[in-house]
Amino acid sequence: MSLYVIDDHPMVRQMIGMLLRRLRPASKVVELEKYSELQAALIKNGEPELFVLDLLLPGVKGATAISDVKKMYPEIPLVVLSAMPSGEARDACLEAGADLYIEKSTDTAEISAAIQDILKSDDEVDGDAVVIGDIKLSKRQKQLILMLDRGLSNRDIAAELNISEHTVKVHLWRLFRRLGVKSRTQTLHFARTHGLLMG
Repeated sequence: MSLYVIDDHPMVRQMIGMLLRRLRPASKVVELEKYSELQAALIKNGEPELFVLDLLLPGVKGATAISDVKKMYPEIPLVVLSAMPSGEARDACLEAGADLYIEKSTDTAEISAAIQDILKSDDEVDGDAVVIGDIKLSKRQKQLILMLDRGLSNRDIAAELNISEHTVKVHLWRLFRRLGVKSRTQTLHFARTHGLLMG
């Protein structure tokens, strides 16, 4: 499995590459300068485990690269690392399919923790997965549904799971997308009609 980093800034690319090698010593880290190099790199280096890419890549308009990668690999986590402050840019990236939006000004330890959490949450899908038709929910996602049913806020969930509120938002976004819903209410309706909640 390979981890792909696409950023035209050499220092950022190397920093993320080093960080990923620490997080996943057994995986291969592939550093690319341009998005156009990705297809050839995938053929050469094999199946992806993670994508980390800059939002403002040369020759790529807006969040196009995100949607393209997600069409090819919908289940592979994709992290956007951007110099742009979150807000509209973050929303556009998440809308296009990104799993996480991190500002480049974020502390390295925080970037590391966030990426680790994304990789971890993906690993959990295989463990105690709940399968409903062709939808597979991880243990964490089932846990989130039960917490939503208890009426917990993002802050409450973060405190209970010992993760950041930002990470809670990411987990909820991924859960909504997996179920094909847009809100907490729709999630709970889906959960009830599919027997995930009693009563």
